[in-house]
Amino acid sequence: MLPTRAVGLRRIALIGLAGALAVTTAACASERGSGDSASDTFIFGAAGAPKNFDPIFNDDGESFRPARQMFDTLVTYKPGTTELEGGLATAWTPSNGNTTWTFTLRQGVKFHDGTPFNAAAVCFNFDRWYNMKGAAAQSQMIYYGDVFEGFAQNEGDISGDPVYKSCEAKDEHTAVLNLNKAKGAFPDAFGLTSLSMSSPDALKKYDADNVTQSGEAFTYPAYATDHPTGTGPYKFESFDKANNTITLVRNEDYWGEKAKTARLIFKIIPDENARKQELAAGTIDGYDFPSPADYNSLKQAGDQVLIRPAFNILYLGINQKNNPKLQDVRVRKAIEFAINKDQLVKNRMPSGAYPQDQFLPNNVPGYTPAVEKHSYNADTARQLLAEAGASDLTLNFYVPTEVTRPYMPNPVDIAAAITDDLKAVGIKVNVVQEPWNGGYKDSVQKAGKHDLHLLGWTGDYADPGNFVGTFFGRTKPEFGFDNPQIFDALSNADAQTTPETKKSAYESASVLISQYVPAVPLSSSPPGIVVRSDVQGLIPTPLTDERFYTVTKG
Repeated sequence: MLPTRAVGLRRIALIGLAGALAVTTAACASERGSGDSASDTFIFGAAGAPKNFDPIFNDDGESFRPARQMFDTLVTYKPGTTELEGGLATAWTPSNGNTTWTFTLRQGVKFHDGTPFNAAAVCFNFDRWYNMKGAAAQSQMIYYGDVFEGFAQNEGDISGDPVYKSCEAKDEHTAVLNLNKAKGAFPDAFGLTSLSMSSPDALKKYDADNVTQSGEAFTYPAYATDHPTGTGPYKFESFDKANNTITLVRNEDYWGEKAKTARLIFKIIPDENARKQELAAGTIDGYDFPSPADYNSLKQAGDQVLIRPAFNILYLGINQKNNPKLQDVRVRKAIEFAINKDQLVKNRMPSGAYPQDQFLPNNVPGYTPAVEKHSYNADTARQLLAEAGASDLTLNFYVPTEVTRPYMPNPVDIAAAITDDLKAVGIKVNVVQEPWNGGYKDSVQKAGKHDLHLLGWTGDYADPGNFVGTFFGRTKPEFGFDNPQIFDALSNADAQTTPETKKSAYESASVLISQYVPAVPLSSSPPGIVVRSDVQGLIPTPLTDERFYTVTKG
């Protein structure tokens, strides 16, 4: 049965979405043509290319978007909410102080290769992740590292004691997961796309664990590039890199509601204006994260702009490793004092966005007015820099290109506004632009080349640890600091299993983080998603994890 702890704190009210969910606008046919092939194919404009198709080796939205259509998790979230519901498991029961989780599995489910999904397959997946070999592979398992903290043998960035202990296939439809300690992130974290179930046969056949690294480049095995094999409503057909299209086809043997369209195509269009033009031309049926400045013109053209609740954080990351002056908290506070967040939100963010003084959205437990605030004050920034002997500070500011994220509508424009604010208090800024999946994320999150960087996060589930724990729960090249007090506070908060104690513990951790300033929280934004007038059935979600099997056209 489901755990009895309250789920109210995990729910995000979807005010204003009722109209979006009941799309009534009709059209006789797609502008691409009136044949069945057009109405039976949904084409979505993606903002970037996926890193690969194996969920465990990914941590970004453009990689997860196609993966979510092909894979299922043990638990999932009710459409349009952050509330849990059954996925491949119909029930999940904790015991032994939440260190044991018993999953009752859905029967009659098959992987795309025809092999059965059962308890043995569940244990194979968990054992695979835990026993992963090689620094290259482990370094790409960011979500697993944040949730499970360590491997059987740590070889990469992750150096903690493993949370995972063992998995037992009690019978064909009962899997028992044993942990070395309780984590407040569960059961919600079992719904992470990274923890999707893959076919054991396909994993073995296509050498799934063979990730290699040469310099800063990673090479992934055939499973991740050409043969992803899940249980989801769509199956992988091809990734045409020459034409930047990913094609999925309906899984006729899907255990749940069959996909409404026979084909789902992701067309990779990095430029937001180009996505808008293709939508107008009818060559795509929708795209994510339209520019807020385009909302009115899109609506006037008859398109549907659906707005999700704000459930994300944009931050200016600070890496203390390369520049010793950034190890002085006065310098980090000066950087935050220098940034006019109100103007940034007003000029660069969509309506409904708000400035941030902490690393949690205001609808997540742990958000607290007690944090130490560093509101815009250029004079205070200059004074702190002078006191720290850093009036001549020069910083390398890494900025992503070829990407639009829910928390970051236009990274280059946002970075330009921040750069102007920093220069105004005497900080010299060298801007380094790199493509999102063509160097930027590895430069920032793996190599730690930067002094400053733009990044953010959309919550995967309504737990504060998914935000602050992910950011600051352990040492990371992205931030380059080691603060046992913060690490311990977050570990303690993550161990709480009741809503009241968890909320209090995360509030205390948020205060510590605000005093230390490991990064600068900037804003939270309500991202939009746009589809043509003849598209029905798309359910926007605060998690930005839309599933397209419900979509119809015409």
